[in-house]
Amino acid sequence: MANKKGSKMNIAIIHPDLGIGGAERLIVDAAVELASHGHNVHIFTSHHDRNRCFEETLSGTFAVTVYGSFLPRHIFYRLHAVCAYLRCIFVALCVLFNFPSFDIILADQVSVVIPILKLRKSTKVVFYCHFPDLLLAKYTTLLRRIYRKPINFLEELTTGMADLILVNSNFTKSTFAATFKRLDAQGVKPAVLYPAVNVDQFSEPNAYKLNFLSINRFEKKKNIDLAISAFAMLPSPDVTLTIAGKSTQPIRFLHLSTNLSHFYLFLGGFDERLRENVDYLDQLKVLAEIKGVSNKVKFITSCPTSERNTLLSECLCVIYTPKDEHFGIVPLEAMAAHKPVIACNSGGPIETVIDGKTGFLCDPTPQGFSSAMAKFLENPRLAETMGAKARAHVSGTFSTKTFGERLNQYLVDVVLSKSKRHVE
Repeated sequence: MANKKGSKMNIAIIHPDLGIGGAERLIVDAAVELASHGHNVHIFTSHHDRNRCFEETLSGTFAVTVYGSFLPRHIFYRLHAVCAYLRCIFVALCVLFNFPSFDIILADQVSVVIPILKLRKSTKVVFYCHFPDLLLAKYTTLLRRIYRKPINFLEELTTGMADLILVNSNFTKSTFAATFKRLDAQGVKPAVLYPAVNVDQFSEPNAYKLNFLSINRFEKKKNIDLAISAFAMLPSPDVTLTIAGKSTQPIRFLHLSTNLSHFYLFLGGFDERLRENVDYLDQLKVLAEIKGVSNKVKFITSCPTSERNTLLSECLCVIYTPKDEHFGIVPLEAMAAHKPVIACNSGGPIETVIDGKTGFLCDPTPQGFSSAMAKFLENPRLAETMGAKARAHVSGTFSTKTFGERLNQYLVDVVLSKSKRHVE
């Protein structure tokens, strides 16, 4: 047990599915940074595919243990929430009975594990709320509304049992208060801990192509069809799109390839186990056909980090289409790679993208996005000047070092405090 500030702690992290996504990126960054502060870190999860994961989970910097991979993710494509609860409860019980007490446990996404973990009175529990799950659920039928009611009640009840609640943005903090009114009335106030990006993995671009890049999971809520519709409105018939799944001195503009067709590349997190991923990708391909740009839109469903970084280095800018996204790690990665971002004027990007300086914040319409994209085609060097400002912005505010120092301080304070439950 830690008994003084800065002492070594045994830290467990419980995450439902250690795949590839924004939530997983944050958890991996948390583990890496906490390990760099000298703590023993152990991640527990119900799924970890060594062929589809972040490289850091294989490096040995921290341990990864899988429990309950045999449990179903859904029952005939239904009851996803119940199955997620059961998988996480199984993980929590395995941690409780198979391991000695941890000084502190960091959990995220599924709050139902909190009361189980707190059965050990000496263990503190911190919950990272990416966004209230009840707001992400669908309520299209009476049966679904009945099904969600006890789940929503449990989410608020168990979230409030954490010793500290962290959220990823001021937008999520205000949403938390508006959603969990009972907790807010009790004075439960989450603290904001922005996710981060490792800026050192991105070097200065040495070439620019007239390409646009979109990085997102292939899910409807990511609104990727907006990018295709906006791309189809661009005046130049030679533009191309790629969709992929995830210094104070101005940088030198080394090379601009003007003899290449413009592309829109979509790079996306894709899991063939999820029907939504499969169906949405098919819908996007059909949309590209309807809009007449299928020959200039490229979809990449499995992309290693090195290839993603190459695509980031070569594009003009990154298109980020989710509306009311609670944070969004992609804009940070893009700006760290010296690239401006075009994003919706709502949610987390308002806190990360500086409109007119590190990118453009637009209405979530094809006209709004297409107009911003056209500015980079009319003046490609705008990508260079905005990209330099974007890199400096991320380096100063959203680095993994800053994230790690703040997270470490929060955890140390919680362990040392016998009475403090929540931090403003």
